[in-house]
Amino acid sequence: MGKKVTVVGAGFYGSTTAQRLAEYDVFDTVVITDIVEGKPAGLALDLNQSRPVEGFETTVVGVTTGPNGEGYEAIAGSDVVVVTAGLPRKPGMSRMDLLETNAKIVRQVAENVARHAPDAVVIVVSNPLDEMTALAQLATGFPKNRVLGQAGMLDSARFTNFVAEALAVPVRSVKTLTLGSHGDTMVPVPSRSTVDGRPLREAMPAEQIEELVVKTRNGGAEVVALLKTGSAYYAPSAAAARMARAVAEDSGEVMPVCAWVDGEYGISGVYLGVEAEIGAGGVRRIIETDLDPDELASLKSAAEAVRTKQSDITDM
Repeated sequence: MGKKVTVVGAGFYGSTTAQRLAEYDVFDTVVITDIVEGKPAGLALDLNQSRPVEGFETTVVGVTTGPNGEGYEAIAGSDVVVVTAGLPRKPGMSRMDLLETNAKIVRQVAENVARHAPDAVVIVVSNPLDEMTALAQLATGFPKNRVLGQAGMLDSARFTNFVAEALAVPVRSVKTLTLGSHGDTMVPVPSRSTVDGRPLREAMPAEQIEELVVKTRNGGAEVVALLKTGSAYYAPSAAAARMARAVAEDSGEVMPVCAWVDGEYGISGVYLGVEAEIGAGGVRRIIETDLDPDELASLKSAAEAVRTKQSDITDM
C-alpha cells in the first residue's frame, strides 16, 4: 500500500507544506484539511493541475472538516499527520499569547487523528510549539515517540542562513545547531557549528556569534513584524516536510526536533528541542551530543521553563 500523509490546516503554512510533500513524489496521497468550506478542495485541484508541469504523480485530496469531526474519515490510513492548525502570530504577540486559543484547536485535531489515523506519526507545528506538542501527545494517547514537534530544524536553518549571509559563504558550507525550546529559551549551539568544517568560533568573533544567536531567537518575530498579517511559512514548511519525508522513508536521518526527553542530558519527562534519529515510528532515539558547560546549563534551564508551561496544558 502506498504512503499517505495528511496536513491539517490549509493556511499558508499548511498549503505550502502540502505542496512540498506532493512535489517530493514519495507519497501516493497528500490530504489537506481545513474548516473553511471548499478551501482545501480548491487547493487540491490547483496542486493536482501542477503535476504535469512539475512531473510528480502524488494525488492531492482536499477535505473540509466540521466541528464534530466531520470529514476526518478522509485521513484514515495516514502514515504521517502534520498539524498546522491554529492562529498565527500577529505583530507584538509572543508564541505564548496563542496558548489558550490554539490549545482548543490542537486538542480537537489530535482527538480526531487518534480516532481515524491511530497508527500515524504526528508532527506538530502549531504555536506555542513545545506546549502544543505535549498537548497533542496527551490528546492522542499515542506513544511519545510518535508525537514530535517541528522547531529545531527551522531554528537551525535560520541560524545557518544568518551565518552564511554574515560571512558571504554558500549556505551548504555552514552547519549550525539549535536545541532547547522554540522561543525565548532557544539554545543555539556554537560549539557544534562549523563553516567549511572549521569551528564557527574560528570563523567569527564571539560578539558577532552572539548577535546572530539573538537574531535567530527573534527570527520568527522579525518575519511577523514585516508581514504584518500572518507569520513565516516558507522556511517552516520546508522543515516540517523534511521531517515527514524522513518518517515516510524510514530514513534514520538525524534532525533537531521537539521530542520527549527521558534521561538524556540529565533531563527527564519533558518535550524539548534535541537531536533525534527519525524513522517510520517517529523518534527512534535521542542523540546526545557533547555540549559546552554553558550550553548544557542553558538546555537544562530551557527544560525547566518548558516543563512549567507544559504542566499547564493538561487541563486545556
